Amino acid sequence: MVSDFGCTVRMWDGEYAVRLQHLKSYNYLSAECEQMQVISDGINRVYSSALEESVQKFLEMLGKLNRAYLTQLEEKVLSLLESETGS
Repeated sequence: MVSDFGCTVRMWDGEYAVRLQHLKSYNYLSAECEQMQVISDGINRVYSSALEESVQKFLEMLGKLNRAYLTQLEEKVLSLLESETGS
């Protein structure tokens, strides 16, 4: 949600209220924004505090990537985690 003073940003570990001056634009194209949403949704489906710490850290790092795509290996690992967690 965006207002004149800030917005609510949904991330892998929750929602945050952020002032506009603290946001950085990556100038993604519309298709790249959609891909980022797909990646975020995949991480959110899998992420849980019940997961092993190493798996949590992997998902956290995926959520912090500054690119609008996953490598083939990252996609495979995320898919494996989705199938293992029943997501």
